[in-house]
Amino acid sequence: MKRIFLFLLASVLTYGALAQNHTLRLAPLFTTNMVFQQGTDAPVWGWGIPGTGITVHSSWGSEARTLVNPDGTWNVFLRTQEAGGPYEVDVRAVDTTAALLNVMVGEVWLCSGQSNMEMPLMGWPPADTVLTGTQTIMNSSVPDIRLFSVPLTASTDPEITCGGTWMESSPTSTPSFSATAYFFGKQLHDVLKAPIGLIHSSWGGTPIEAWMKEAFLTRVAGYDSVLRLLHAARDGFPALVKWRQEFPTIDMKSRMGETRWQNLNFGDDRCADVVYNDSSWHDMVLPTYWEAAGLDGFDGVVWFRRRLAIPPEWVHKDLVLDLGPVDDIDVTFVNGFKVGSHEGEGMYSVNRVYPIPKDIVDTTFIQVAVRVIDYQGGGGICGGKTPFSLHPAGAPHDSVSLAGSWKFLPVAEYSAGRLFVYGVVGEKYYTHPFMPIIPSGSTPTALYNAMIAPLAPFAIRGAIWYQGEANVGRPQEYGKLLPLLIENWRDSFLDTTMSFYYVQIAPYVYDTLSQSQLLRESQAKTLSVAHTGMAVTLDIGNFTNIHPTNKPEVGRRLALCALAKTYGRRVAYSGPVLLSVKQGTTRMVLTFAHAKRGLVIRPTQRGSGFEIAGADRVFKNADVRVQDSTLIVSNPTIEHPQSVRYGFSNTPDATFFNGAGLPSTSFRTDDW
Repeated sequence: MKRIFLFLLASVLTYGALAQNHTLRLAPLFTTNMVFQQGTDAPVWGWGIPGTGITVHSSWGSEARTLVNPDGTWNVFLRTQEAGGPYEVDVRAVDTTAALLNVMVGEVWLCSGQSNMEMPLMGWPPADTVLTGTQTIMNSSVPDIRLFSVPLTASTDPEITCGGTWMESSPTSTPSFSATAYFFGKQLHDVLKAPIGLIHSSWGGTPIEAWMKEAFLTRVAGYDSVLRLLHAARDGFPALVKWRQEFPTIDMKSRMGETRWQNLNFGDDRCADVVYNDSSWHDMVLPTYWEAAGLDGFDGVVWFRRRLAIPPEWVHKDLVLDLGPVDDIDVTFVNGFKVGSHEGEGMYSVNRVYPIPKDIVDTTFIQVAVRVIDYQGGGGICGGKTPFSLHPAGAPHDSVSLAGSWKFLPVAEYSAGRLFVYGVVGEKYYTHPFMPIIPSGSTPTALYNAMIAPLAPFAIRGAIWYQGEANVGRPQEYGKLLPLLIENWRDSFLDTTMSFYYVQIAPYVYDTLSQSQLLRESQAKTLSVAHTGMAVTLDIGNFTNIHPTNKPEVGRRLALCALAKTYGRRVAYSGPVLLSVKQGTTRMVLTFAHAKRGLVIRPTQRGSGFEIAGADRVFKNADVRVQDSTLIVSNPTIEHPQSVRYGFSNTPDATFFNGAGLPSTSFRTDDW
């Protein structure tokens, strides 16, 4: 194992001469309040002066020694005991001692994915809330649960370090922490009676390929061209980082609460003025996500301006500005006057409809100026189902379209929890160093490089994963990528049997070209990978909100997988799973695992959710009867049935459960 560890460390660390001139430094997860995985030889690593000695000593009695390598790196394996604490760990170098205080030994889990994993206990009101979130925060003083959050960062190459620090669970630390991860960890803590360490590393709107190491991603066709661009960008990325450092920054990690995005100074006060000269700004056709219009990979602050002609009869009349949804935050001005804003998180899907008082409508021209802040995923004035228009109050059909070319200027860029403020003077953003691709949350390998690689090979018990919505348009490919991601992470964390439990995406009104049932099918098939488990959410989704509120149940179902499959507890952890299919003359007989407590059908107004088809593959609503651990499925108009489907659509009702109250995944027998 030591040889493997050194190989992995060498493949990631490019610390070189920099480390040779520095004294003791530890990898990012080794801080006060940390949790070591119990009962293992836990890797501990860092950097120091080449050739000097390093001693790692714990107050539970274990000690490890080594010499710093010529490249400035060092590593040891520290034997951990059974769960307990608090302890102290001292790391001693030739002239420095780092004291890690209030250290626990217990169970450590990595929690990752996209926005449904990132969604914090405080939610993103008003649209995205967490069931019992407020009460949970109030009762979250649980010192034996420790929390570590990795800042949102992307990189062209594997990084050796990242931000973040361990914190005790408390009403101060939990509001911004992953709700799913917290409910998972709290359930484990309550049952196992052991300290729990939760490492949260997720980013909303990101695809699975962003979380994978290049060596594994290249095993799937279709990524060669983007990886070549990423290689070409590697030389330019340090120049981009250096260029950004020339500008003042705003540390958003230190700003908390609902007002954290308000009253920020970007040196842009005049951008709303009617007479402001924006002629040298670039052009963008709206509505659109700006990633599709020249700002690929950009998160930050962008001003949009457009001058519109209006009919003479509208002058001195109340008007209405309908921008549709803005992702994520906006402040909107007309003729230099603020007419509205949405400056809290979670507003990305809210239509911006602002009244314009007649007092400021004094000519046949209207100057609209909108400052947009996007802090993750897609950004911009992105369009929706409502008209993108300007119209008189009370007369929505008498309108002037806002669609077309707008002037735009980025004035600040958001990266790794900081805003780099470019301002307006000199339009500095347009001097941005050119790169063939700027690593972002959507870039293949970029999040593995920045948000997973710095954590490995820290000793963990397993990982939980809540992602898939961003890949819903590529379900067959996802069926290849998810098993590879599991193999990738097990390789990185030096554990070929590491537990990996994931959430199956919930029903949602995706676009007509997306069939989320196929993505759910790919997720279900990944259960063939050893030491995995899947939390089905077919019954706790929200057809019109991609961020379902019932995160307590999601966390509980993930914890049931862990309790049963990792910790050997006798608990029901899965809904019915199809075992076999038998065709009869007039019916089909389906047999299921996880049915010891019986099977239950709970029809809704839309029926049982089961469909059956003959050789013509025309599916019709089915009659379903429970018999022990089997279902008898039929339709009186179909002889010699061939196939059964259950819940096989974007928005199915969950009707099929076992006696433990756990739902079945959607499935089809015609793909068996």
